[in-house]
Amino acid sequence: MAPGARPQLCVSAVVEDGGRLLLVQRGGSGAGAGRWAVPGGRVEPGERVRDAVTRELHEETGVRGRCGDLVGWVERVDDGAHYVILSFRVAPADEAPAVVAGDDARDAAWVPLAEVAGHDLVDGLAEFLAGNGVIPSPDP
Repeated sequence: MAPGARPQLCVSAVVEDGGRLLLVQRGGSGAGAGRWAVPGGRVEPGERVRDAVTRELHEETGVRGRCGDLVGWVERVDDGAHYVILSFRVAPADEAPAVVAGDDARDAAWVPLAEVAGHDLVDGLAEFLAGNGVIPSPDP
């Protein structure tokens, strides 16, 4: 990590609807590009955390939602960055919302909860989701 690099506060939206979880395929060329994750991103200066959750959700998927309880948090430190990510449950504002990939997402999809861990997820996401009761724990 670069000397003096400060942690960046990020958020993610854990959106369940009808036994499915909303995932986005990351675009760009950075860490995790092409892999699947829950929608999210950085909290902007002066922005409330819960507002950042719903903004990022809408920017990446077109889905509007209501931010609920904290699911959990993770810290990611690698050679170039330090992120603290707060993940919140989000209820879709509309019934059966359609998704459209936007912003920096290549694709967006509703994935049955039992199939989430089978996707090419960003590192640690399957364990985080299973550990917080979002998806079934993988069989030993």
